[in-house]
Amino acid sequence: MAFQKAVKHESKLRLAITGPSGAGKTYTALSIAKHLAGPVALVDTEHGSASKYADLFDFDVLNLHPPYHPDRFGEAIREAAAAGYKVVILDSLTHAWNGTGGILEIVDDFAKRKTGGNTFSAWKEAGPVQTRLIESIVGAPIHVIATLRSKQDYAQEKNEQGKTVIRKVGMAAQQREGFEYEFDVVLDMDIDHAGIVTKTRCPALTDRVMNKPGRDVADILNEWLKGAPAPVAEPANVWDGWRNLREAIDWAARELDRSKDELSDWYDEVKAATKTKTQAAVFAAWYAAVIAERDAIHDGLSPSQAAEFEQAALVPADKTAALRN
Repeated sequence: MAFQKAVKHESKLRLAITGPSGAGKTYTALSIAKHLAGPVALVDTEHGSASKYADLFDFDVLNLHPPYHPDRFGEAIREAAAAGYKVVILDSLTHAWNGTGGILEIVDDFAKRKTGGNTFSAWKEAGPVQTRLIESIVGAPIHVIATLRSKQDYAQEKNEQGKTVIRKVGMAAQQREGFEYEFDVVLDMDIDHAGIVTKTRCPALTDRVMNKPGRDVADILNEWLKGAPAPVAEPANVWDGWRNLREAIDWAARELDRSKDELSDWYDEVKAATKTKTQAAVFAAWYAAVIAERDAIHDGLSPSQAAEFEQAALVPADKTAALRN
């Protein structure tokens, strides 16, 4: 363990745009992305609303329908990166929190099934799911822009004529408390389409308030994101390095004495048995199943343990070793 001189490396943006309905979150995300880099991919959970801006901005869209399990957002980020997109917009990431199949529903479901309604204990299962979502965002090799709905309230104010008017205001973003701290910049949009920088690691944006932010913000961020070439990071898990099914099968073929056709059929069986159908979960279950069979051959792993591996999802290598021992 040793300290070394700090170096500012080039990096990818993590931007959160919050605000009430009608504040212009989607438009702002597209406007900033347009001048940040390209091509741009957008994950739309808002019933195709982003495509209404297709005549103003150039982007590709993935219309995501329920369930909004957080792993599906992570999978979308990885697929966007693998497809060569430079920016991915998650519109809206609030659905991963309180939408159908989101974190809150995961907590409630687990509490009903396993803890007698105790949601506090249920967070032991939901917490890692939220952590995977955060890691997918902060570890993405491309720029990530996420929109988040704000809780809405109404306030009475005096207009320029001195008359009392009712104004819609945004409050806290609808995500887990503290979620915004995972982002480099948090831009809070108000109903007049002004962007207020409420959190930033970019000094040039500190305390800034911008009307209809777009290219002005992108230019500042592009300059700030420059630095020394970023070090190449190793994948956290073996399966994180697989870009497609072929690479997963090639890896298995190196581990086991089986034909690729046979392995492909077996992969389909593991995929059908995987509870969470995201690509990451299927790859993780595939990794666990192959490791189980390999170790059953070399270490005499029991059939019951092998079956447990085959049904697992997102099993880290250290747990694999623990189960063998």
